[in-house]
Amino acid sequence: MESTDLSTRPPADGAPAHATPPRVRPSRSGKPQGQWKVDGTEPLNPNEEFKAADNGLNVRARIEETYAREGFDAIPGDDLHGRFRWWGLYTQRKPGIDGGRTAQLEPHELEDRYFMLRVRTDGAALSPAALRVLGSISTDFARGATDLTDRQNVQYHWIEIEDVPEIWRRLDTVGLETTTACGDTPRGFLGSPVAGIAADEIIDPTPVIAEIKRRYIGDPELANLPRKFKTAITGHPSLDVAHEINDISLVGVVHPELGPGYDLWVGGALSTAPRLGERLGVFVTEEQAPDVWHGVVRIFRDYGFRRLRNKARLKFLLADWGTERFREVLESEYLGYALPDGPAPAPATGPGDHVGVHLQKDGRSYIGAAPTVGRIRGDLLTRLADLVEEVGAESVRLTAFQKLVVLGVPADRVQEAVEGLEALGLRTRPSALRRSTMACTGLEFCKLAIVDTKDTATAAVDELERRLADVEPRLGQPISLHLNGCPNSCARIQTADIGLKGQIITTEDGEQVPGFQVHLGGSLSAPGLEGPQLGRTLRQHKVAATELPDYVERVVRRFADGRTDGETFAAWAHRAEEEELR
Repeated sequence: MESTDLSTRPPADGAPAHATPPRVRPSRSGKPQGQWKVDGTEPLNPNEEFKAADNGLNVRARIEETYAREGFDAIPGDDLHGRFRWWGLYTQRKPGIDGGRTAQLEPHELEDRYFMLRVRTDGAALSPAALRVLGSISTDFARGATDLTDRQNVQYHWIEIEDVPEIWRRLDTVGLETTTACGDTPRGFLGSPVAGIAADEIIDPTPVIAEIKRRYIGDPELANLPRKFKTAITGHPSLDVAHEINDISLVGVVHPELGPGYDLWVGGALSTAPRLGERLGVFVTEEQAPDVWHGVVRIFRDYGFRRLRNKARLKFLLADWGTERFREVLESEYLGYALPDGPAPAPATGPGDHVGVHLQKDGRSYIGAAPTVGRIRGDLLTRLADLVEEVGAESVRLTAFQKLVVLGVPADRVQEAVEGLEALGLRTRPSALRRSTMACTGLEFCKLAIVDTKDTATAAVDELERRLADVEPRLGQPISLHLNGCPNSCARIQTADIGLKGQIITTEDGEQVPGFQVHLGGSLSAPGLEGPQLGRTLRQHKVAATELPDYVERVVRRFADGRTDGETFAAWAHRAEEEELR
């Protein structure tokens, strides 16, 4: 692959990088913010410097031709800690380093010689052949350690650099990739898991996702963004892609005159400065959708703030501009035409995880199943492929909730499929807590983590199922419990009924132990809610990891006893007195 430095070129639309359009005002601080169309493309920090020095996409050739042959020690720092991310690779945490030392050690002291490797599925249907390839990679190269993420990715651990070319070769045989799965790039897309099959679907997003990927994923002109850029596209009325917390979302709606299409949302993201996305109020046709996506990502590239990385997400540009200005720039500078006003999505019609048995529009069924907190081993993926074939089903899609959906199950094989999934530990009728518990990678593998999440969440769910068996019939709904190992909210803690942010806490006896700060009452679009909202933070209330089941049991029982008829946990948590929530 020829090395080409495209990251310092002027924007592709022809405007000089130093030009300042009349509508752009200087930053309030008076300092350059690294906006390419305002301040020029001179790098303002080390991160921008290594991106300007060589396009991140170019590192694949070095991995295949040099590093995989010469080994880990041949990898220079800018590639290892920077450009490798453009191909889905991060070094994983060295075993045995407790969470209290995460902030005390340098990155090289925390990292192991093994990698996490992220495979993007972009809402694609995974055939039995694809499942077997994913399973074989896990078994052959990742010690079986595999997770399904809340962004429909498959995430491996214990990967050695020598094996990466062979992994890429296997993925390519089934149309899967790791291209820009990480890094300051357009990352993996969230797509409706029931696209093209659901009886109540508004519009099938599959063609739009495929066209955007065909045109733009791997495009060097989009490989140097200020930060990551996340996409969600759905046409299902359950609003099943967490559209409120993505940089760009296209949500299926029906225009009264133009028919089915998409409502455009921009600027959503969580992490340490959470912000829900906002509607631009425009209607986007299926034909326009790829161009609109391209326009929004180029606005981010050209106008996004690059000086400070903690202010570099699209949400900060939207906060500065507002939706009216953002729409005007999109239409006038990047599309060249005005978009019509359009309707907002209707409230969600059902849970977006699709757990359980549901009828397809062709008379067959799809079945959603829950692996506990997304943990799924390679041999299980292989056995799942066997089950799909045995029951005459078609494929599997992943969800935005660490779940999976088996598609195209014949009507007379549904019970057999349900029994087969249950035998694999994939619950089709999980308890309210098991269904809605998510956890990030946590201390086991992540260099940013402070506490363990996967094992802590699994043990808590097992215990809480036993303790809350008498209460569950009175809940009337799943209770979402999200555990995050650090403040960055990969597990979406601010939008969970019970969100737990990992930190080291001090007990009454003065002992420092792993624990969590509590967020209560967050929600995304769901039945019974007027709209999304961020959780209520109990700033002075911390829960030790060992006391997690006690705390969750206490709060859930208080909700069950104190809720009004039909009231959701989120609504109750926002009106309850703080003492009830402790």
